[in-house]
Amino acid sequence: MSDDDKLIRHSGNYRKLLSYQKADVIYEMTYYFCQHYLQRGDRTIDQMVQAARSGKQNIIEGCAASATSSKTEIKLVNVAKASLQELLEDYQDYLRTRGHQQWQEESIQWNAMRQLGRTHNDAAFFLNLCETRPPETIANMVIILIHQADYLLFRQLERLEKDFLENGGFSERMAALRKKSRNPTPPKP
Repeated sequence: MSDDDKLIRHSGNYRKLLSYQKADVIYEMTYYFCQHYLQRGDRTIDQMVQAARSGKQNIIEGCAASATSSKTEIKLVNVAKASLQELLEDYQDYLRTRGHQQWQEESIQWNAMRQLGRTHNDAAFFLNLCETRPPETIANMVIILIHQADYLLFRQLERLEKDFLENGGFSERMAALRKKSRNPTPPKP
């Protein structure tokens, strides 16, 4: 039975999505950053960790929902995107309120980190870097990774939109399969 003949389609493996991998790195780095560089009791810790976690977890939930609801999948991927935007603002606030500079586009540091972000999606790799970098560098690193994740999530939303427009959603699949089961195509002679 092909996927076209199934009502419940197999949902994708979220771990293979670059957007998920990037969001996972962002979560791990944010957790590290908050534990090492923000004061205990600071409400920002919970807000930043939860925003990073929401970015990652909503991708997972969206993939799980994809089997029966394109609408829910699209909505959750967009929530992941919004959560990471909230986190971006927290990192920018951190730099600004402490008098640190945000790396300028096309600067040496910006270009180097963009390249690392393109070639690595492994949290352990970035956590090793965090151990030898000051907090303002880590904040700038995460800012660039958030921009990359945002782009990946935007592309993912575009693909989901295209899939929906071309293939419809769960309700349309239900109706088409029901109609097909009532009126099977006669075998060709």
